[in-house]
Amino acid sequence: MTRIVITPGEPAGIGPDLLVALAARDWPFELVTVADPLLLEDRARALGLPLRLAPYRAESRPAPGSGGRLLLEALPLHAPAAPGRLDPKNAGWVLDTLRRAVSGCQSGEFAAMVTAPVHKGVINDAGFPFTGHTEFLADLTGCAQPVMLLVAGTLRVALVTTHLPLAAVPAAVTRERLATIVATVHADLIARFGIASPRIAVLGLNPHAGESGHLGREEIDVIAPVLDALRARGMRISGPLPADSAFTGEPLAHCDVVVAMYHDQGLPVLKHAGFGGAVNVTLGLPIVRTSVDHGTALELAGTGRADAGSLAAALDLAHDLATRG
Repeated sequence: MTRIVITPGEPAGIGPDLLVALAARDWPFELVTVADPLLLEDRARALGLPLRLAPYRAESRPAPGSGGRLLLEALPLHAPAAPGRLDPKNAGWVLDTLRRAVSGCQSGEFAAMVTAPVHKGVINDAGFPFTGHTEFLADLTGCAQPVMLLVAGTLRVALVTTHLPLAAVPAAVTRERLATIVATVHADLIARFGIASPRIAVLGLNPHAGESGHLGREEIDVIAPVLDALRARGMRISGPLPADSAFTGEPLAHCDVVVAMYHDQGLPVLKHAGFGGAVNVTLGLPIVRTSVDHGTALELAGTGRADAGSLAAALDLAHDLATRG
């Protein structure tokens, strides 16, 4: 029996709503959360959903999740939380929930962790340098180069750069970074996803993949040499491909993953294809971590209008990856 930990994310956002909604379902694994019980109970009352909190005991034998019951390790908020109202006082609490989940995964207590959305702005406002879950979890686990992968059905998109200003992207796409990321994607598609010989499509950085150098030389000087070297190691790689046609039928039908150079090159297509049901997976970590494809949606917190589809998909995929690995 698998035990998975889920973090509630920003307490003023929809994370607690989604967690309460998913606790009402039956799961083929044991679901544990690290949260403030008052936060979850208040949100359950606001949503009119059943919720029975039971104390989590690490020494107990894992059992399947039963509807309406949620195992909880209590971690009190630093300040009361109201739906839709950010409070920097709770930023440290958000990070503490992540630290606890990571430590449990590292020790083998949890088979995987799933994260509800956090609010990067309020965490930074509180004085904690924070660029995102991916980078924070990499620091906690000692991972030098994590990879953000988004999954929507059979479509998978990995990113070479993540939360950077667009002007900083070209300098960040180095030979070393690209080689490490493509190799990580290749290794984790084999180890985590069970794809024996992954087919990887790599996009160019510039329009039309540089147009033979007329629209930029990054494809010639950086990307193509790296891909040639990785092909020489036996990897099945196509590219650099023009991003404006790579997501069409024929190229997409012959790859298992698309590697995009920057955030808004690859993710708009993926979110158009599966928003609300897509899953964020962090590759390269020594643990399994999945998350939602959306943000905190403060305006929906406590209203009952938040869609739990992406978090449910993240739980399903975390279980799949953990049991396959």
